[in-house]
Amino acid sequence: MAGSGRLALRALPGSGWVRGSGPAVLRRLRESAVVQPGFLSKDEEETLSRELEPELRRRRYEYDHWDAAIHGFRETEKSRWSEASQAILQRVQSAAFDPGQTLLSRVHVLDLEPRGYIKPHVDSVKFCGATIAGLSLLSPSVMRLVHTQEPGQWLELLLEPGSLYILRGSARYDFSHEILRDEESFFGERRIPRSRRISVICRSLPEELGPGQPGQPPTAC
Repeated sequence: MAGSGRLALRALPGSGWVRGSGPAVLRRLRESAVVQPGFLSKDEEETLSRELEPELRRRRYEYDHWDAAIHGFRETEKSRWSEASQAILQRVQSAAFDPGQTLLSRVHVLDLEPRGYIKPHVDSVKFCGATIAGLSLLSPSVMRLVHTQEPGQWLELLLEPGSLYILRGSARYDFSHEILRDEESFFGERRIPRSRRISVICRSLPEELGPGQPGQPPTAC
């Protein structure tokens, strides 16, 4: 497992944001687990944060979840955005989704308190399609992906504020993903201190749902 052997980990050549258990998993997930650091400018990050804060502030942090996968969170789904934020989400759609993919109309917003974390899970195919893309705001974090059948195969993504992550294909279906709690938040030997983190998550439509059917919010990172 990733947490028990940091000295043995390998890094993807040319990338400071992706590392894994070995060359095979890095090759396998090169196109299906992607991080784009600096996707948002500082002004764009602040635009999203300002728009989300009033709605999030009205909600209390929770310590259980319908599928027991999240601790220390509050969440909402949002379909109406300012013109500036809508332009950002359009860029996410262009960067992360194929032209033929339809997105769920409601964007999932997940707010983790500093002690919050997300346990390993694979999003249900009932509620989420083939592609997940998330913007990270406020705090850096580490996302860990572990193969559901071969736990010795894993990948870690460093998600800095303003970054975009994309999970598709094998990374979406064959690997669980989680956000590490603060005391476990390392990227190799590098400590990644966690504070409050907001993620803005776009998802493609599940195959069995038609446009306009939102489904139940999945766990997401």
